Amino acid sequence: MLVEIMPAMLKHAGIWEGVYRHVDEDNVEVDRHRARVECIFPNDGPLAYIQKNHFTWDDGREYRATLEGVLRDGKLWWDNDRFDGCSWETEFRLILLNLNRKDDPGANFYEIICMGDDGNHRARTWHWFKDGKLFNRTLCDERRIATAI
Repeated sequence: MLVEIMPAMLKHAGIWEGVYRHVDEDNVEVDRHRARVECIFPNDGPLAYIQKNHFTWDDGREYRATLEGVLRDGKLWWDNDRFDGCSWETEFRLILLNLNRKDDPGANFYEIICMGDDGNHRARTWHWFKDGKLFNRTLCDERRIATAI
């Protein structure tokens, strides 16, 4: 059960809103968009985690995705058309992810999720690599707007 393997992860349940900023290796901003992220932890069934993303840009573009995770070998695993990989948590309540991009061969990213002590603010950083070379970082600043979904 996820509560035994990743108890801090469950504290992320709810709806989060924030801004995602993408910067290149020189820290020049290359993209910025708003995000609404729903983190759901089903009580039964094969899925341990469901994440629903809705991203919007000032020019009217939108992107939606649903990501489903399963427990295996003491980690939370994803495998969809865009990426595969896993996450785990540290003893300090940090959530770490290691994901390989299927839609961009040779690309992968590492994510760190940190929650503030109030439980309603979190920061996420993604470190993007292509063929072993850093090319992008994503900085996500989010606040929880609803707890249970």
